[in-house]
Amino acid sequence: MSEAENRTGDHFGTALAYLLLGVSGGLGLDLCAKKLLETYPIEQFVFLRSVFGMLVFLLSARWYGGFGALRSRRRSWHVLRTLLSVGAMFGFFYGLARMPLVNALTIAFMAPLIVTALSVPFLGEHVGWRRWLAVIAGFAGVVIVLRPGPGMFTPAAIGVIVAAFCWAGLAVTARKLAATESSYSLSFYIMGGPLLVSAFILPGNFVSPDARGWLLFILAGICSAIAWVGVVGGYRRAPPVVLAPFEYTALIGAAIAGYLIWDEVPDRWVVTGGAIIIASGIYIVFREIGGQVTSRYLRSFTAAVPAAVQRGLRAFRKSPPAGD
Repeated sequence: MSEAENRTGDHFGTALAYLLLGVSGGLGLDLCAKKLLETYPIEQFVFLRSVFGMLVFLLSARWYGGFGALRSRRRSWHVLRTLLSVGAMFGFFYGLARMPLVNALTIAFMAPLIVTALSVPFLGEHVGWRRWLAVIAGFAGVVIVLRPGPGMFTPAAIGVIVAAFCWAGLAVTARKLAATESSYSLSFYIMGGPLLVSAFILPGNFVSPDARGWLLFILAGICSAIAWVGVVGGYRRAPPVVLAPFEYTALIGAAIAGYLIWDEVPDRWVVTGGAIIIASGIYIVFREIGGQVTSRYLRSFTAAVPAAVQRGLRAFRKSPPAGD
């Protein structure tokens, strides 16, 4: 295995570790959100979640090079990302409060499919016809989850779909800005939009939280910061078309948590549509990295096996016969 291949594999491993950290943080945020939105208005949740998340970012600044890491010459892109974060946050949490957790996440996970599609015109990445078919199949899975019919596009479903498009935009722009912007700046600035919008509409709607509520709000802020740093850190280190399908791992956690906390059992529509979405994502990964990352590990393994066999034969020949 060449040094260049080792570096590429290491970068992919680091990017995947970041992404899975972000996915775990995002799932924790969703669990806190669904519980809190049973009692508190969405603008209060977004406001306090943003405040606590911002505090986490401010306290961790020195680990990312200090506040100098926030300097940027691409302010217009950060403004765009801020607007996208407003749409993503309000759209998703509006839908999450009105539908089962796994349903909302399954619909939201059309975002990686959108990322794959947007990577072509905005990042110049190549997506072959097989992966385009996988993207189309994934969107068909989303339609199945929504249950085709007159009432398919409920306000809750529309909110989550809007959020999915906004999330895809955030992922693609993070990759586009990776060469000049730090993970810290890409994560920090998008906290500002939801904070300002929720602060504007919150007065008169604030519900005083109890101790349990404050704990969940603080936890939501921490999980939010972890999610943004993880996802942005991952997408800065590897192409979105490679990493995006791994976000589907959150569906497993959502299904388990929904059952244990809210007694939510996914019906056949969600299971069928979710399976199609996951299969599409896995296929996209296989087509993208199956001949690159996977083959490198296979070459390393197959090169090591003959050497190990030869060492075993030499040791066997040197060993004394039984009974001597």
